[in-house]
Amino acid sequence: MKILAVSDEVVERLYNLCASGQFKEVELIVGCGDLPYTYLENIVSMLNVPLFYVPGNHDPAFSPSNPLAHAEGGSNIDLKLVRHKRFLIGGFGGSIRYRPDGVNQYSQAEAYFRVLRLLPALLINRVKFGRALDILITHSPPYGIHDEESQAHRGIHAINWLHRIAKPRYHFHGHTHFQRRNLSPSETRRGLTTIMNIFPYKIVEVNH
Repeated sequence: MKILAVSDEVVERLYNLCASGQFKEVELIVGCGDLPYTYLENIVSMLNVPLFYVPGNHDPAFSPSNPLAHAEGGSNIDLKLVRHKRFLIGGFGGSIRYRPDGVNQYSQAEAYFRVLRLLPALLINRVKFGRALDILITHSPPYGIHDEESQAHRGIHAINWLHRIAKPRYHFHGHTHFQRRNLSPSETRRGLTTIMNIFPYKIVEVNH
């Protein structure tokens, strides 16, 4: 399955690529946060495939009744698990807290409490399908992988824990702007998980 994954920065050229048929084999759009929802909606309308996304720390608090707080035609899967085709997909939005009143920001302890809410569904998947998770979508990177020393871009320990418990084969994240800092690879293998920094977009082919 080919996935168009996007995060953090609007790339106007994507509209032309979508219109010209460059992404005609894409079967799923993944949003890793910090993008205008109108941008996601435009891509969905052009490609006419499902969109799963998580909010970033610059996105508004989710509200299904507020058209400005969600992407029409897409599914916010923050703290949810879904099945698309044969793939088990989970989401974990937000970043580490760096402002006292920051939206979609969490302390390391708060992030652990949030990720524990996924545990029952992960266990059900394990029993039902023999595995817990295939694809993890987050805004923040895990701690120590693709993150930075600054408080705002520090990784989240709870995501490392989720790797160990759920063992996803693919992890897509945003938040850290790889092309600007160019200090480490944008793709890292840790155990069974291939971790990809999506900024600003990638075409990824995943295999079941």
